[in-house]
Amino acid sequence: MNLYHRVGAQWVAYLVFYLVLAAVPLIVTDNFLLNQFSTYGVFAMLALSISLCWGFGGILNLGQGIPFGLGAYGMAMTMQMQSQDASNPMPPFMLNNSLDHLPMLWVPFTNTAVGITLALAVPTLFCLIFGSLMFRARVSGPFFAIMTLAMLSAWGTIILDMQPFTNGVNGITPPAALKLGELVVDPYSTGAYWLVLGLLIVATVVAKLMTLSRFGLVIQSVRNDAERVRFLGYNVAGYETAIYTISGLFAAVAGCCWVILTQYVSPAQFDTTFSLSMVIWAGIGGRMSLMGAILGAFLIQGAQSYLGDAFLNTWLLILGGFFILVVRFLPKGLIGLVESALGRLSSGGSKKGGDGVPSPRLLPQPGE
Repeated sequence: MNLYHRVGAQWVAYLVFYLVLAAVPLIVTDNFLLNQFSTYGVFAMLALSISLCWGFGGILNLGQGIPFGLGAYGMAMTMQMQSQDASNPMPPFMLNNSLDHLPMLWVPFTNTAVGITLALAVPTLFCLIFGSLMFRARVSGPFFAIMTLAMLSAWGTIILDMQPFTNGVNGITPPAALKLGELVVDPYSTGAYWLVLGLLIVATVVAKLMTLSRFGLVIQSVRNDAERVRFLGYNVAGYETAIYTISGLFAAVAGCCWVILTQYVSPAQFDTTFSLSMVIWAGIGGRMSLMGAILGAFLIQGAQSYLGDAFLNTWLLILGGFFILVVRFLPKGLIGLVESALGRLSSGGSKKGGDGVPSPRLLPQPGE
């Protein structure tokens, strides 16, 4: 199967997969279960962002909870301020923490449009600045992973210590659903499901087109041999910063959707276990395949929902062991099994998996 046939088959797979997801509201009539499927869509968006950063960019990011958490807090603050009366704009937890006026940090979130914009812009800007500092200093590999993990812990500590402004460990619980003009986004409605599914589809299409573009070709070449790409005259740090920042934006969108569905956010979103889980979803599904990462999130979170209560803490050991087995024996993830089977059915099947692995020598020149 040549490159064009493989890419065409991938688009068909995406179409079939999302048509199946679009049929879920027609089958699932229980509102709680529909909300659960919506949260799986949020996790799939996170896995997609990890696939972009780690699978295609070769950047192991153990702190994806940072843009997710910042986006979630921004959306929670926006929804909280929608429920506040103009004569008494202070949330109850601020009064309990002896504040006598609304902090300047919260003032922009009194406007819904500005609040949502900040919920997306702040985590994206953080990724841009942090990524630029790290990659310009040529921090990569396990050292970058450790730095993201340390930064994740730092943000969790900041959120806890700023209790008068963030309600500390108790988090923020907006009392009402998100309002967009006259529209109320009920988290248990089909509208919320369509919102998450629509954003997931957009993120998938954008990510896929990005990997097929000249930009994606350079990014994958940086993953394979950064020094050779740098020798060819490319700004490797700039490309790494770009893919890390775009990945952070997708995570911020997922964070906003999470709060819309749960009406709650807490420092738990900055927990290291949660960020490591994102890596596990992508690793088991197939980090070098966008579809594999998405399926990994649905598979693992679905299994946890129905098996986690039965196995309790043992579930984490089972998941960890399964991850080790997949990494050891299926480096392309579970999606690699599917691709191998399809490859055997095709005459002259390509041995490459995932979404294609270009070689740096095939890169266009920087001036082209």
